Amino acid sequence: MKIIVDTCIWSHALRRGSASEAAIVRELTELIKEVRVQLIGPIRQELLSGVKLKKQFDELKHYLSAYPDLPLNSQDFEKAAEFFNTCRKKGIQGSNTDFLICAIAFYRGFEIFTTDKDFVNYQKYFPIKLYQLRKYE
Repeated sequence: MKIIVDTCIWSHALRRGSASEAAIVRELTELIKEVRVQLIGPIRQELLSGVKLKKQFDELKHYLSAYPDLPLNSQDFEKAAEFFNTCRKKGIQGSNTDFLICAIAFYRGFEIFTTDKDFVNYQKYFPIKLYQLRKYE
């Protein structure tokens, strides 16, 4: 099964942070090896936004070029808007990118790899699957 990797997961891996993030980085590495990772343009934009140094921007852009953007269509954006409206009526806030991720996962049967707890709230209102870390021995 293909996995949409959310911005927060990429950020953990790219900053090569603390030992507590090691499990997330290891899992992303395995998913990359298994050719299961999916990237969408809005996540690419979030990752590249705010990079201060041109050299770092160019390096990240080059690194991400290995992952082609998943083609999106009007149906994806319409479903994302529908999901946004559903959550708003229930008092749940979210970003346009989050709801687009949910719509893409919904239509394509993908799982979402994220540490963003907002997706647990979204899951209450629409059938999305959140990716769970594997247990390694």
